[in-house]
Amino acid sequence: MQSYPLVLLGVGGVGRALLQQIVENRSAHADRFGLRLNVIAVADSSGAVVSNGSELDDQTLLEVVALKSGKSKLAEHKLGKAGGDPLKILQSLQFNSANSQSLAPVVVDCTATAGTVPALLYALEQNSKVVLANKKPLTVEQEVYNRLSRAGLTTGAQRLDRARWETTCGAALPVIVTLNRLMLCGDSVTKIAGTFSGTLGYVMTGLQAGKKFSEVVREAHRLGYTEPDPRDDLGGVDVARKALILARGMGWQMEMSDVTVEGLYPLSMDGISVAQFLEATTSLDEYFATKVKNAAKEGKVLRFAATVENGKCRVGPTLVSVESPLGRLGGTDNLVELTTRWYNPNPLVVQGRGAGVDATASGVLADVMELAYTK
Repeated sequence: MQSYPLVLLGVGGVGRALLQQIVENRSAHADRFGLRLNVIAVADSSGAVVSNGSELDDQTLLEVVALKSGKSKLAEHKLGKAGGDPLKILQSLQFNSANSQSLAPVVVDCTATAGTVPALLYALEQNSKVVLANKKPLTVEQEVYNRLSRAGLTTGAQRLDRARWETTCGAALPVIVTLNRLMLCGDSVTKIAGTFSGTLGYVMTGLQAGKKFSEVVREAHRLGYTEPDPRDDLGGVDVARKALILARGMGWQMEMSDVTVEGLYPLSMDGISVAQFLEATTSLDEYFATKVKNAAKEGKVLRFAATVENGKCRVGPTLVSVESPLGRLGGTDNLVELTTRWYNPNPLVVQGRGAGVDATASGVLADVMELAYTK
């Protein structure tokens, strides 16, 4: 049985689901792959729970899940240590040296902050591997993206055996790996278009069904499909980050400031409370009803889509043919179309559940398992 150490940064919904899936899959990992994932440290912004021996046992991992589900801090756990700086936490582990006989751990980033960048770069410098569900480290400066994706290389190639970030674009949908395979075989990707937000997909298909904009936004908020502040979804920045990751995966040198983003509400509605915002969405009902009506006259529907093409990256409401893959999309599914030399005129389409902590955690776990087998 091979043991593979793991450090988890971030114990929000995805991080907790990942810990549960690691515990639940112990037998399957042992029987099918002869592998055991040993969690040696779990960290949040308050501090970390660190093993005194070789690993944190399953009981401790489930205690951590329960603690965080109850909105408590890891520093309050009996094994908890105060101090939430991810870099200092990794340095305290002293997990690798040139003469070490033990494996350096895979460092998993399930946070939602760019503050993990120094820790991730440190991990790679120490011959560790990294898995990201967190989009922000990959969407800061191009130079940081290069260092994360090309660790150990002096050329412009991606280093797929050192870092994985599949779940940054569509939960567990195989979007990144599909793009990587196209690039590996020399196929030229000319366009990527898609919907990368289950929340915005729900809003767009609600409009198509005849609902008012204010009605469908409030409904999505009530059902928990949106962030606590729905403007975090409706502004389109999260989708822009995903589009930028794909553009960089195509080899483009691009910054977030180069991405054109058109949100679903005017900036004048930013400086009010959530309750006031939800009330104010009624002022947008007529505008969106007109757009949907005019689109239908042309045999088109409205989607909140990202388009990466001709050196440009645009995110915002887009008219697409009702007969296209994007036009037929419904509910909270995500969909990505890749038009290439070989997939043309009909694009390669990846579609399916693109949100949810369990689905995302399963994608993170798959990334970890694949790296565990990459020497």
